Amino acid sequence: MGSGAALGLAHIGVIKALRDADIPIDMIAGTSMGALVGACYAADGQIEDVEELALTTNLRKFTHLMDPKFTLIRVGFLSGNRVEKFLKPIIGDRDISDCKIPYAAVAADIHSAKQVVITRGSLMKAVRASISIPVIFVPVNYEGRYLVDGGMLNPVPADVVKSMGATFVIAVNVLNNPRERIHLGLTGNKKSTRTPGMMNTLIQSFYLMEYEMVRASILKADIMIEPDVRNIEVYEFHRGQEAIEAGYKAAKAVIPEINRLIKGEEPV
Repeated sequence: MGSGAALGLAHIGVIKALRDADIPIDMIAGTSMGALVGACYAADGQIEDVEELALTTNLRKFTHLMDPKFTLIRVGFLSGNRVEKFLKPIIGDRDISDCKIPYAAVAADIHSAKQVVITRGSLMKAVRASISIPVIFVPVNYEGRYLVDGGMLNPVPADVVKSMGATFVIAVNVLNNPRERIHLGLTGNKKSTRTPGMMNTLIQSFYLMEYEMVRASILKADIMIEPDVRNIEVYEFHRGQEAIEAGYKAAKAVIPEINRLIKGEEPV
């Protein structure tokens, strides 16, 4: 399950569609928002709580999560403490080993520039590390290493879930082609007159970088699900309903193909 900020709420719809079609989810690897949604589902095999959270998060509630610590401005704008409090009712204080579904979160070591796959310890801390967009969030200290958003190195970790023992991998990518996205100001031949804000510019820059790495992930998955979330901005968490519906629609469309491949039949 890949990165994508608000676009990653589409992962909720994908899980719902797979569950409704009785497609078993035996293990989950996630990066950034994919790590967050994946953790919520892996914890107890339920998606309703995180779906309700996504559907009730308006712009005011999202803004409240911003907890600038000016004493920490040297290492990041946001400490992330409010994010943890926001997610605690769903994720809890559990250890990754207590999850109902085997789980891994992908982060990046900011010093060594190496991928870090977290499969043990605090589930909340694993999520916090994986979603910590550089500059915006303070890096997370994990076993002596300072970790940031895993999307910088592996935005759709199909290879990680395969290394966990998966024999059939379904990858979910919500990073649509940037040239087709409204936020870049390109709709046909029309250019946007809006000047993007600092946070938006920073997040969109990571989006562009990650998109270029996503194509390699396709080669490591048996099925690639790509919800159409081109009309949603990466910071528009209040549009959860649309993202979830897009995820459900995209996953439902490939259910027949998934069933054929699981049964060992030739793809159509």
